[in-house]
Amino acid sequence: MRAAVMFGAGDVRVVDVPEPSIFEPTDAIVRVTLACVCGSDLHPYHSMPADETGKPMGHEFIGVVDQVGADVRDLAPGDLVISPFAWADNTCPICRDGFHTACPHGGFYGNWDTGGAQAEKIRVPQAAGTLVKLPPAVDEDLLPALLTLADVYLTGYHAAFMARVSPGQTVTVIGDGAVGLSAVLAAKQMGAARIILMGRHTARTDLGREWGATDVVAERGEEGIARVVELTGGEGSHVVLEAVGLMPAYEQAYGVLRPGGVISRVGVPQYEDAPVGFGSLFGKNATLNGGPAPVRAYLEDALVRVLDGRLDPGAVFDAETSLEDIAEAYRLMDSREALKVLVRP
Repeated sequence: MRAAVMFGAGDVRVVDVPEPSIFEPTDAIVRVTLACVCGSDLHPYHSMPADETGKPMGHEFIGVVDQVGADVRDLAPGDLVISPFAWADNTCPICRDGFHTACPHGGFYGNWDTGGAQAEKIRVPQAAGTLVKLPPAVDEDLLPALLTLADVYLTGYHAAFMARVSPGQTVTVIGDGAVGLSAVLAAKQMGAARIILMGRHTARTDLGREWGATDVVAERGEEGIARVVELTGGEGSHVVLEAVGLMPAYEQAYGVLRPGGVISRVGVPQYEDAPVGFGSLFGKNATLNGGPAPVRAYLEDALVRVLDGRLDPGAVFDAETSLEDIAEAYRLMDSREALKVLVRP
């Protein structure tokens, strides 16, 4: 079968790989019908050392069940399903606490054991706990919005959820990528009174305004911090949702935070060490949280809201390619010519 494999920075190719098979009785094999490229895929696209073996790519998908293992009883071949970007059993104490991305029996796609979602098929471990069935006759126009529930929208939602965004608050969102814009939409739905979007790409910040941003700050660094502080009357923001993952974004986050406020990070951090002392977090009595979004914890509720029209995050997709042309999808996102690219195997 055909699959996207990254062999080093900037080197994504579609190659022939073996079809996945059932390894464990809890597995399923899914034929991918819709996938996409994630902003986090661009991190290895920029920095991965050359590797002749390569890394299977992709972790967001909708598809049709092709095979199930002997222990998978609530799914059958032909079921249309959506998968979170991480697989989990959905029954252990950690999952019951709502943190599926830390499931001791779980893991992440994008390796040679499971394959990646930018492919014709993928192996899904812990299928019964991971996959969520979609209505068989779902409107095709809803599929892009539903695909955002595999990762991007619910990652933005997770940022707002972990920050406990509440009515009347001022929220600053750092990053105008698909996750940042999703965080704007989630914060608006949670009742934030003012949403400041820190981003400099007009086509993206325009969508942010449509989704609830009341202010846009294009400046970065100290200039950007000063602008947000000015907009908030010198007080700073009750909540900061950081959707970038780079150190300058973290520095902006604690710079614009109001004393007693919350920073919630969902941008995959490209660093291990970060300031937490008096001048950053301690002096402000700040709370720092966030992490990999446990999409499975939120997916079923969000699915209902998309199907009944209360939620439509599908506008983050502004380009589309075939699987064979996926190198172009990466190029479009890397050059910021596209916000997020749909991929049809």
